Amino acid sequence: MKPAICEQFGIDFPLFAFSHCRDVVAAVTNAGGFGVLGATAYTPEMLDQELLWIDEHVHGKPYGLDLIVPAKFEGKGEKLSDSALASRIPSEYRNYIDELLAKHGIEPDESPRTGSSLLSGNTGQDLLQVAMSHPIKLIANALGVPPDYMIEAGKENGIPVAALVGAKEHAVKQVQAGVDLIVAQGTEAGGHCGEVTTLVLVPEVIEAIEGAVPVLAAGGIVTGRQMAGCVAMGADGAWTGSVWLTTEEAETPPYTVQKFLQASSRDTIRSAGRTGKPARQLVSDWTQAWLPNDGGQRPLPLPLQSMVAEPVIRRVDVLASQGHPGAQALATYFVGQGVGLMNKVKPAREVVREFIEDYLSATERLSNSLPD
Repeated sequence: MKPAICEQFGIDFPLFAFSHCRDVVAAVTNAGGFGVLGATAYTPEMLDQELLWIDEHVHGKPYGLDLIVPAKFEGKGEKLSDSALASRIPSEYRNYIDELLAKHGIEPDESPRTGSSLLSGNTGQDLLQVAMSHPIKLIANALGVPPDYMIEAGKENGIPVAALVGAKEHAVKQVQAGVDLIVAQGTEAGGHCGEVTTLVLVPEVIEAIEGAVPVLAAGGIVTGRQMAGCVAMGADGAWTGSVWLTTEEAETPPYTVQKFLQASSRDTIRSAGRTGKPARQLVSDWTQAWLPNDGGQRPLPLPLQSMVAEPVIRRVDVLASQGHPGAQALATYFVGQGVGLMNKVKPAREVVREFIEDYLSATERLSNSLPD
């Protein structure tokens, strides 16, 4: 018998794959898992094109969408334009970045100094409206309780709404708000995460919500045996992200891929230096420059920090791939501690296959460990 969550979502294996790359989403869905597109960085028009492409390539198989609509951010409720938000960025932050780049042999750039405020969640309702015009089967929200309009849209359209949590009390609040699926994400995870480990968080969340909704485990899961361990603790499946960054389909910058393949599990850090909220990423000179307790600059709040950081990071990625040593020292990307087990570039379909085989081997070991 298939697990209940597989029946619910129409998939063969309860492996959910978050990726900003449409090719990864389609590949995982076509391999029997469930691809989830990270959509926050898109404009509504861009998102519509990405979803049209996915629709054409998954042939009716299920996939979902992930948005970041934070509960708290600078300018919330003020309906500020990007330029108005940018005016709140103190000049010393731009000066600090210029000095940091200069130390790494990178000249100031004449291109726009400030990026968009996509991480503010201001475009969330527009993106959701686009998503609902496509056959998505899940909508997920990170950084707090989903806004009312998301939960209402999910119920009106019969689409489950998921929420990512890093603490058991957050899971209780999410269930009370009406979410249909909890992703219990441990501190090992790439991107925004809390401080509790996956091994502790998953059973805590399961006990706290008492079976109200299904729970997916997340955080450092890059193999089927890790997934099996989480299912043994009571999870209904796994939510993964980092493992897809070194697949052939991923759009990860080339030099960053090389850093991933060489990294150990100790080469990541929770830093607010990219978004303004603690997010796990590769340790680099950039992440170290935003550690105030170690002499670095205190990051700005969300979304101001991402507005000053993202244009610089994109430029750094280009220079790093061209062999610039200073840029290579600064280059970073969101990735979890599971990066230490990511040591080869593979097709996403092969990663799914290995997950299944590894999972089955682990469950067989568990079965054989029982006394006669």
